[in-house]
Amino acid sequence: MADQTQPWAERTVEVPPQPGVGVPPQREPFRRGVASVGQSRAPRTEPFPVVDHDTSDWSEPAAPRRPMSWHVEQLRRGGEWSAAGALFAFVCWGIWAISGRGDLGAPLLTFLLSLLVAAGLFALSRLLGRVILERQLGRVRRSARGAHLVTGVFLAGVGIAYLQQTQWVMDAWNFLTGN
Repeated sequence: MADQTQPWAERTVEVPPQPGVGVPPQREPFRRGVASVGQSRAPRTEPFPVVDHDTSDWSEPAAPRRPMSWHVEQLRRGGEWSAAGALFAFVCWGIWAISGRGDLGAPLLTFLLSLLVAAGLFALSRLLGRVILERQLGRVRRSARGAHLVTGVFLAGVGIAYLQQTQWVMDAWNFLTGN
């Protein structure tokens, strides 16, 4: 009769769980934050599938590999700019070094360091050209003229700096310009 007076009252019925029907069998007691690892499954015998990292579907097809002689020829194009700058810097260095009338060891070291910096500038120019022109703008570089031009201008500046440190050259310059 209690059920008729309170129709909203809940009834609790305990049903024993059946294995394989919605409730996995638990072998270990429940612990909060620890995942239970099912031991009922058979170990995996087939290997995991291998994912191919081929990016040819994602971007344009890669350019064919070129021989080393092609790369060397590409680096030589425009080399007259670097050669002219190096020749100018060498002549100016020679004037500066001879005017010093001393040992040529330290001046030779400064000239070699200037050439080393010029080589680093050439490499940096090539790297920037590769990143900007080839990667960002998608253009193909067929020569190294730009990098050689930058290097030649740098070496010409080095030569002018050597001449500015030579007293008789600066006296002649000031006489010609009227300063």
